[in-house]
Amino acid sequence: MICADCDQVITGAYVVIAAGESMSAARQDSYAHPPRTLECRPRDRRRQRLRQLLDGTEQPSRAGTASPPVAPGPELVPFSEVSHLFRDFKHTAWRLETRRGYGSDRASRKWQHWLAGEDIAAEPLDAWRLNVRAATDEGRRFERVRLVDDPPTAGQRFLLSSAPGNVAAGEDIRNLWRRDAVRLGLPDWDFWLFDSRLLMRFVIDEHDTTVGVTLSEDPVEVLAACQARDTAWRYAIPSADFTASPHPLA
Repeated sequence: MICADCDQVITGAYVVIAAGESMSAARQDSYAHPPRTLECRPRDRRRQRLRQLLDGTEQPSRAGTASPPVAPGPELVPFSEVSHLFRDFKHTAWRLETRRGYGSDRASRKWQHWLAGEDIAAEPLDAWRLNVRAATDEGRRFERVRLVDDPPTAGQRFLLSSAPGNVAAGEDIRNLWRRDAVRLGLPDWDFWLFDSRLLMRFVIDEHDTTVGVTLSEDPVEVLAACQARDTAWRYAIPSADFTASPHPLA
């Protein structure tokens, strides 16, 4: 079971928590590490303070007195403001794609060409592919793993059709069945990892549209992303071999 306070697996004793007893305002049937448990270490400052309240190591503010300021969450940055990272990285840019479709794909002209049965992989190089080719010609690497449902969604079939063009430009794109990603414990959110030191996490709305990204160089978060990358890369299947491959973990 997962602790509602620190999001880590509970391996020993636990408590059932009701709404308001944890920083996540958990439901009655949620679980958490017991009070004063050393294994429960929330990374977010707000969660840390609320955990202290649960543990009894910090007293809540009395009515009429000011509460200590709560640390804000990660800043949401427009994607356009970080696009330079795809030109400026030194060694590797690695992506995990977890969605069943992307609003930007469905709004593109390429989507209409694909619906019409055209070979979208053979379309002329666009700005993305030109940048990939320039980077890979210098010895830098663009790599990504895409999760695929069984059967694939329309959005995933579109990306499978488009992938050969990106691969020809220099990207190494691989695919992983979603059920295997779940077994492997991979994240269920999209991110880019630059040079194994900068994590860009996507914030995507219910319409599959990117509303912004957050950036982090926190060692714990970056290490977790590196571990996810290494695990996904081990089991993912190159695009050219994917359609004929069985589930690798079946």
